[in-house]
Amino acid sequence: MPSILRALNLYICCICTVTVLSACAGDPMESGLDPFAPMVFKEGSTKMPLNPPNPLTLQTFYVSPQTIFKFAVDTNSIMIGADGVTRYIVVLTSPNGNQQSQYEGIRCDLYQWKLYGTLENNSWRENPLGAWRDIKLHDPNRYQAALAQGAFCNFNSQEKSLRAVIQALNPSAFTGGTKPTNSFGIE
Repeated sequence: MPSILRALNLYICCICTVTVLSACAGDPMESGLDPFAPMVFKEGSTKMPLNPPNPLTLQTFYVSPQTIFKFAVDTNSIMIGADGVTRYIVVLTSPNGNQQSQYEGIRCDLYQWKLYGTLENNSWRENPLGAWRDIKLHDPNRYQAALAQGAFCNFNSQEKSLRAVIQALNPSAFTGGTKPTNSFGIE
């Protein structure tokens, strides 16, 4: 008789264990926790830079043969965020020498960019209408695409190594576009 009680006790324990485990597993569609669903993007907080771009750490980069502007990124400003956003200061120079500095971010997962603010009178002014926008591939001034393709992204993943990003921005290695011999106005 004791062996029957022991077997019955073991049987009841097994049924309880299976019931608990199946309740924990649940149906992902019912629980709302689908393990194959894409992760929801939650942007981290973004603080405006404290200083204007440093002329000593500006790295020019090639964009396209159609643009008449010159572009440079402040390598000291590049921040590879845990939220999947790479933030940076970019300096745009027009043919007449006027410059505009902007603080921006690039998301590689959706191939988008966002303007956080601009430099006005040597102080940063936040962009109140900042929204994520698609990166354009065929615009002449497609500098976000050049940065994403040439340095900040590995296809649709963020480059996590700052050293690799800075190395990729080197003009002799930059692959953000097809670099002609007169790139950056140098003959």
